[in-house]
Amino acid sequence: MKRLRRPAVQAGVVAVLGGLVVFALAHLVFPHHTTNHDEGVYLQQAAMLLEGQLFLYPPVEETFRPWFFVTDGGRLYPKYAPVPAAMFAVGKLLGGYRVALALIAAGALALTYHTAREAFDEQTGVVASALMLGSPLFLIDASVFLSYVPTMLWNLGFAAAYLRADRTGSRRTAALAGLSVGLAFFARPYTAVLFASPFIVHALWRLRTLDRARVQRLTVTAVCGLTGVAATLAYNRVVTGSALLFPYEAFAPLDGLGFGYREIRGYSREFTPAMSLDANAELLWKLATQWVVAGPLGTLAALGGVAAALRRGLDSRQAALAGVFLSVPLGNLYFWGTVNMLGDLGDPTDGLVAFLGPFYHVDVLVPTAAFGAVGVLAATRWFRAAVAEQVSGDRLRPALVVATLCLAAVGGGATVAAAAGPVSDNYAVTQQFEQAYEPFEERDLDGALVFLPTPYGQWLNHPFQAVRNDPGFDGDTVYAMQHRQFDVVDAYPDRTYYRYVYRGEWVPYLGRAVEPRLQRVTVAEGEAVRTDVAATVPEQAALVSIRLTNGEESDYATVRGTEPLDLRLVTDRNSTRLAGEGIEEAVTVATPEDGTVTLVMFVDYGTGAGFTYRADLPVERTDGGVKTLTPRLEVCTVPRRCGGQAAYVPGSHREGIGMNATTTVRKTEG
Repeated sequence: MKRLRRPAVQAGVVAVLGGLVVFALAHLVFPHHTTNHDEGVYLQQAAMLLEGQLFLYPPVEETFRPWFFVTDGGRLYPKYAPVPAAMFAVGKLLGGYRVALALIAAGALALTYHTAREAFDEQTGVVASALMLGSPLFLIDASVFLSYVPTMLWNLGFAAAYLRADRTGSRRTAALAGLSVGLAFFARPYTAVLFASPFIVHALWRLRTLDRARVQRLTVTAVCGLTGVAATLAYNRVVTGSALLFPYEAFAPLDGLGFGYREIRGYSREFTPAMSLDANAELLWKLATQWVVAGPLGTLAALGGVAAALRRGLDSRQAALAGVFLSVPLGNLYFWGTVNMLGDLGDPTDGLVAFLGPFYHVDVLVPTAAFGAVGVLAATRWFRAAVAEQVSGDRLRPALVVATLCLAAVGGGATVAAAAGPVSDNYAVTQQFEQAYEPFEERDLDGALVFLPTPYGQWLNHPFQAVRNDPGFDGDTVYAMQHRQFDVVDAYPDRTYYRYVYRGEWVPYLGRAVEPRLQRVTVAEGEAVRTDVAATVPEQAALVSIRLTNGEESDYATVRGTEPLDLRLVTDRNSTRLAGEGIEEAVTVATPEDGTVTLVMFVDYGTGAGFTYRADLPVERTDGGVKTLTPRLEVCTVPRRCGGQAAYVPGSHREGIGMNATTTVRKTEG
């Protein structure tokens, strides 16, 4: 018990506890990751680093490109620097990627203690680490595979080592400070500059006396820091071909700092100072009222801590730490990402900030926790003195215990309440993911190739982060977009093929789950291929209007009555013909060289209302005939969802609705 009274031991307990909490949150709340699809980028990059790769070499171009990867000839590379991914890769080596999250969280908490201890004292350091642990922004962002908390770890390492070197004169610690800020720069250059700026000002101020030992020590820090800059530029040279061209610039040249026209992959807006002020004011308000420890109580504690430090006399080291309060918010005014994370400024549920908090401002937690600890301890001392004046000596101790327990209950309740909201919101999203990914967990997919839809454009892992390819595209399961499908099949001739489809709109962040299906896909090749399409017709129907199209030309037919549809598509090199009961004349379109033939069947209730059956048949002409894949089947009750969000899922439709398709190879009909 005596050892537990030592501040260093107490801080160690907080760090270990924090690592365990983050590990649990990562597994229980984020098993399928978040609505921020950048997680898949970092994990893909981590897997590449474990294989010694800086590039991906997909077997079929345009079909295996992950989200936020840059195309460079026949190779791909991520837009992000490799430092966070390398940290996650260490976790994989130790037993699992989420181990890294626990270690990073524990390290950040330990370094919070050391930073606050160097700026103030040991007791303040312990309380600061506890306040950091209780901050929802830290808990949530430390539990996911994003770069913000990993970079904060290196920033904290810099702050703690810099302040210690300033106090002790240790060149070794000064070198550690430089290496830490260098790694932070390599990870997130602008973030590192914003955090380090107040300390750089402090260093310049300290140089005013030109003390030789101090000059040498700060030179060591600067030189070691510049090694991180050099490593960044060297990485740029290897990856992009130019030391001054960062990968994120190669991905989207107008996605950088500054006001004016900003753009990233088809999304653009005019970024103005007024817009920036509005967005950042909203983010800072959310940070102060929702995302720091105990919400507004934590903010009040930090303000009280600043006031207490000013009354006692704020020294230059404490002023450098307090400077982060200004440098991070002011610097983020110049970055349009702060607007994008909010989405609609008038909707508090819109944007990533609703689930992950104002993560671009995560470094503000460092001075908030430190000065919050000063405020808590100052309030505690004032409270004890006030109680001592009002209560007699023999009743003082019990009164202090009771009052302390009451205050702890209030603070603890506020802390739990502040954290419960984001955790609950993210868990609600996870429940939607659970249903969406259920087919992958129910089926053995070893040796399989799965075609994935692309609701957000031609990308893998956007949004399907949980299903990623190995760096060599040769894992137990391979995932490909539904693009150049026949080239993919030719590249993987010995795989079992599936198509992942779903019914509904992919908006898990709104609490809407999709109805998913893994559809078995077979390849048929011959002089001609017959595809049988069967569909039921409800009794209320009056007729079925049929359209066959190859995207350029269409042919039509009408079937009256409520008998089940039993249709045949016969495809050869020249044409695709539709026949069946109730179709008096053959319906024919030309077979595309490499494309899709679509069969659309509108079931009309006689009033113009009804629903649509749809079968999309991928076809490719070959030297000897034609090749097809099992068609993608849809039941469209909402027309705008037809073509991707209306998959036919057996058992999920109302009575009287059902369809099936099979393919067989046959000789060409005369």
